Amino acid sequence: MLGTKRVHQDWPGLIEAYRRWLPVSSATPVITLREGATPLIPAPCVAERIGKGVRVFLKYDGLNPTGSFKDRGMTMAISKAREAGSEAVICASTGNTSAAAAAYARRGGMRAFVLIPDGYVAQGKLAQALLYGAEVIAIKGNFDKALAIVQEVANQYPITLVNSVNPYRLQGQKTAAFEVIDALGEAPDWLCIPVGNAGNISAYWMGFNEYRQAGRSRRLPRMMGFQAAGSAPLVLGHSVEHPDTIATAIRIGNPVNRDNALRVRSESNGDFMAVTDAEIIEAYKLLGSGEGVFCEPASAASVAGLLKRRDEVPAGATVVCVLTGNGLKDPSTAIEHNDARFHTGLEADTATVARVMGF
Repeated sequence: MLGTKRVHQDWPGLIEAYRRWLPVSSATPVITLREGATPLIPAPCVAERIGKGVRVFLKYDGLNPTGSFKDRGMTMAISKAREAGSEAVICASTGNTSAAAAAYARRGGMRAFVLIPDGYVAQGKLAQALLYGAEVIAIKGNFDKALAIVQEVANQYPITLVNSVNPYRLQGQKTAAFEVIDALGEAPDWLCIPVGNAGNISAYWMGFNEYRQAGRSRRLPRMMGFQAAGSAPLVLGHSVEHPDTIATAIRIGNPVNRDNALRVRSESNGDFMAVTDAEIIEAYKLLGSGEGVFCEPASAASVAGLLKRRDEVPAGATVVCVLTGNGLKDPSTAIEHNDARFHTGLEADTATVARVMGF
């Protein structure tokens, strides 16, 4: 009889799914939108460009509730803020953090304040923060200036900072590494990831180490972080005063998790590399037209970097590229950068449409 067999269990959200691995207790009010459990998608078109029997997978965190990996950290940060009795949260953001902070704060009955660089946040992300009910403050300055301000505000007033300097953020984000190993049965050989504020690469490394120490995997991956060429402080070895890139989510010149990221590079025998905006857009289009995956430009930096370093990938390796955000976050980039044929102004009749289709 159809419909009588339950084919899957309801996913409870990452705090309940990985409770034993997280700093929560029975006193923690879990604020969740059922984040996590995002797919690990095979990427044969990308793998074909590398060859050598390499397998490539895409950890597509753009399918989280607000469309980015930030939901993983925010369910933890907001839950712990609520546990501590906080009534409001604040963050600086290039877009994704503001969307996640606003959604989870409002879910938890808290006020959300977000500082953004005026004119430098993609419309999809700004729309989210506004609709979720955040109080948005646009400043004449970049992300790094906004972050400095919110840190000062949180130090002086009764409000909780939920940027990635908040340790609970990384605790939530480490669960993505758990999911990768749960899906593959082992850690990958390479983990390729976009790097902006450098919290996510630090969180993945934490997760991989915890699973290995618990016997859930036998090895650790080489952590390969990729920054946009116009915003590459970890590659250059110094802060970038005026970061500039089409990949707005990683347009950060002074990453707050710099020291953690440098430690990850050293411990994993990993590396950082810059990719140009042109290389990011090429990978962005390949993911869309070749793999059917629509990510935001910053996400494509992981694939752009992998393709740039393809000669170094060991034969037969398993590689995971992290896609941090959904393409609908920044639709204007997709409209401006694609290879599609867009026919406009045609007569509304079958013969005309068929002729354009080549029939």
